[in-house]
Amino acid sequence: MANIVLFGPPGAGKGTQAVRITESTGLPQVSTGDMLRAAVKNNTPTGIAAKKFMDAGQLVPDQIIIDLIEQRVNEPDAVDGLMFDGFPRTIPQAVALSKITQVSHVIAIEVPDEKIVERICGRFSCIKCAAVFHDIFNPTKVTGVCDLCGSSEMKRRADDNETTVLQRLAAYHEQTSPLAEWYEQRGILSRIDGDREINQITQDILAALIA
Repeated sequence: MANIVLFGPPGAGKGTQAVRITESTGLPQVSTGDMLRAAVKNNTPTGIAAKKFMDAGQLVPDQIIIDLIEQRVNEPDAVDGLMFDGFPRTIPQAVALSKITQVSHVIAIEVPDEKIVERICGRFSCIKCAAVFHDIFNPTKVTGVCDLCGSSEMKRRADDNETTVLQRLAAYHEQTSPLAEWYEQRGILSRIDGDREINQITQDILAALIA
């Protein structure tokens, strides 16, 4: 079994690379957020337990997440491994995961904070069709007009501002810096420069997975 862990700061392009890793390796992508929502929707025992915390606006305890992971690794399509997207986030979670299944590769996508702020704060989307654009990297062909549907109604997420993004980055670094070191000590961490062209990043990730 070859399980992969992928992590990186918000706005690092993790979602794009996760899809490409899945397409190249055939390993199912595992997102704890998606798993929680599915468990709640299906009214499973774990979902019922998680819903109490989610409804109260509280973080779901690690043990509930670990229970979901343990159930997931025992499903038929996980026989050759899984790709964990954004999990674990802390050393205790990593320790718990190691007791359930073996992780063979950990990919850390790294992007300077100032680049993350630039990426996130420049995002906006079309209210009508939800197409996503960026002030610098993907501007509309006509200013203020959606390329896809022609609507002039655009919006920016309220939390896509510099103060909020820097707070999210600080929390990310506080959690994942020790986690990266923990995996590095075990010789399975690959640090990938995420401040480059998307295809270059993908090539380096795939090369790290077969190293």
